[in-house]
Amino acid sequence: MEIRFLDKIKSPNDIKILSDVDLTVLAKEVRETLITTISKNGGHLSSNLGIVELTIALHKVFDSPSDQIIWDVGHQVYPHKLFTGRYDKFSTLRKKGGLSGFPNPEESNHDIFAAGHSGTSVSAAYGLSVAKTMKEDTKSFTIAVIGDGSITGGLVYEALNNAGRNNTNLIVILNDNEMSISPNVGSMARYLAAIRTNPIYYRAKEEIIELVEMLPNGKKIHDRVSEAKKLLKNYMYKSNFFEDLGFAYMGPINGHNIKSLCRALEGAKEFDKPVLLHIQTIKGKGYYHAEIDPAKFHGIGSFDIATGAPMNNSGIKKDYSNTFGDYLCNLAAKDENICAITAAMTLGTGLQNFAKKYPERFFDVGIAEEHAVTFAGGLAKGGLIPVFAVYSTFLQRAYDEIVHDVAMQKQKVVLAVDRAGFVGEDGRSHQGILDVAFLKSIPDTVIYSPSCYEELGMMLENAIYGPGNVAAVRYPRGKEGYIPDDYKPLNETASVYGNPKATTAIVIYGSLFSNAVLAKEELAKLGKDIKVIKLNRVWPIPSIALIEGMKTEKLFFFEEGAKSGGAGESFAYKLLKRGYKGSYVHVAVENSFVHHATIQELQEEFNLSPKRMVEKILGEV
Repeated sequence: MEIRFLDKIKSPNDIKILSDVDLTVLAKEVRETLITTISKNGGHLSSNLGIVELTIALHKVFDSPSDQIIWDVGHQVYPHKLFTGRYDKFSTLRKKGGLSGFPNPEESNHDIFAAGHSGTSVSAAYGLSVAKTMKEDTKSFTIAVIGDGSITGGLVYEALNNAGRNNTNLIVILNDNEMSISPNVGSMARYLAAIRTNPIYYRAKEEIIELVEMLPNGKKIHDRVSEAKKLLKNYMYKSNFFEDLGFAYMGPINGHNIKSLCRALEGAKEFDKPVLLHIQTIKGKGYYHAEIDPAKFHGIGSFDIATGAPMNNSGIKKDYSNTFGDYLCNLAAKDENICAITAAMTLGTGLQNFAKKYPERFFDVGIAEEHAVTFAGGLAKGGLIPVFAVYSTFLQRAYDEIVHDVAMQKQKVVLAVDRAGFVGEDGRSHQGILDVAFLKSIPDTVIYSPSCYEELGMMLENAIYGPGNVAAVRYPRGKEGYIPDDYKPLNETASVYGNPKATTAIVIYGSLFSNAVLAKEELAKLGKDIKVIKLNRVWPIPSIALIEGMKTEKLFFFEEGAKSGGAGESFAYKLLKRGYKGSYVHVAVENSFVHHATIQELQEEFNLSPKRMVEKILGEV
């Protein structure tokens, strides 16, 4: 497709001069660019295809960055990046040193508030709008764009409840596509469906406007019947939940009609109170494969545009997430007390088969990690065995609930911590590097970390039936790594691979075992005898590992996680208490948020790749 407009847009001001016909062409160009780029780089496709027209309308009506647009979660921000001077760099999307896949204020002053987690936009936008009011800026607007999936989380209602009390220039746009990542669940999803199926007033209003404006002197007629329309609203339309909170409610309207969107946004600016504009969109709009399977194309690697099939697809779907789901199904077949919980991530956490086999024991609570943990505590109190499958980065949101509603209550809850460690191109908001540090601070918590699928099964069973009120099993994104033929997984808290008498050891846990073994093999070629002390139970630190450490002159603890509060710090402390006199090097992520790059690139950068392990050891030995 020939690009006529998109490559000429250097700022949002360039959109304002385009005609309605030009804007329609622009929307097609944006979709073409999204599909082409994401097919090569991977990324979030469905959500961005669904929000193209809204993004055009926002930049047509408002003046970014003085009018501040806050994107909830942020994975739908690609069109916004294209319109704010980043078209020329768009081919670098999600690559190391390139454009982030999420809003990043360090990248552009049009990215007002960094995001990556769900439900934060209304709180942030309300704060910004109050700040403007206090600084006597009464002309500019703050706009939060949030999906119907995100409003299954409680933080949004805290913000709406607070914001509705004050007359600030706040506009909340509810992008209703009936999806988050998996299909939406819960009472609010049903409530929005009821609004969608009975939008009497607003659709009648839109149709009346379009009809009247086609008539001679239509604008004059339109102005004179405005009072009649108010009477029509009072007669036909009762207040809804959002109006009861203090918002002016508009919608639902077609989120793919640029003209209607611009009209609605201009109308929203006229209220002297916060506004909630409800739009309806199609997730995956404009790309056949994404429209029929938006969940598959929510976050996807490189793919063939013609077929939608992933590139470099081996046909083997086995990975840690799906393997976890299979093991949990097997355990649930033997124990009817086992339940599974997800926070709107059924497919992402590998629970799709569990949901089909045991629907009465499967709970999708929506994007509500805090609720999920406390709900799990209640299930445990009632005699069940809840297993909450959640990405490491999202578990951060439920820390207090783990402390107060599980550990303090002395209830057994199992946390299946997916995407632990580096996750790659999703960047700062999604790296799973904090879970060990914050979980091990909680009394009576046990943390396991497998290095292969077989160990995952063992550790999941240990977590369910073994010690600890909070029992976490953490595992990485993707497939298991290199496992040497002579390695035999043992159901022990720790193990030693290699010559037990070696005076130098690598200490690791989880998926870094593969890198450690490769480093050991490379060092063996150089005449260096190295053993690997492997923590199967990361916390509490196993006595077996400490005994092995005390017998070793030089220890190198490599950890794909935060250094401060990490397992490596605790390992060193416990060795010192036992009187350790050897040398100790701890390599981990030191006091930083980890940017986007491939997992391999990040391991190289943070000295956790086999090559960097070898260099580190040779530099010290």
